[in-house]
Amino acid sequence: MIYYKDFVPKVTAPGDFMKSAEYQDFDAAVAAANLWIENNSIKVLNMETVVLPNIWSRREQGTKDANIHTHESRHAANTWNQFVRVWYEE
Repeated sequence: MIYYKDFVPKVTAPGDFMKSAEYQDFDAAVAAANLWIENNSIKVLNMETVVLPNIWSRREQGTKDANIHTHESRHAANTWNQFVRVWYEE
């Protein structure tokens, strides 16, 4: 069987109405993926960088959401997020 695991930069400071949330950088997601690979008995098939809009939106379900919406207006900008996806076999 083929599986995947996502490594998303974690929130370091939550946002509120007046301030955007802050996140780890992409290197932290790569380091987490490397550590997970090192500590598990898996066969890595592929690693990729995935870029999706608005994965942190309250209306979305994160990296597993198959239908992520974008919102464009002169008052709201899209937010694009990148993370590491590892495809593997056990």
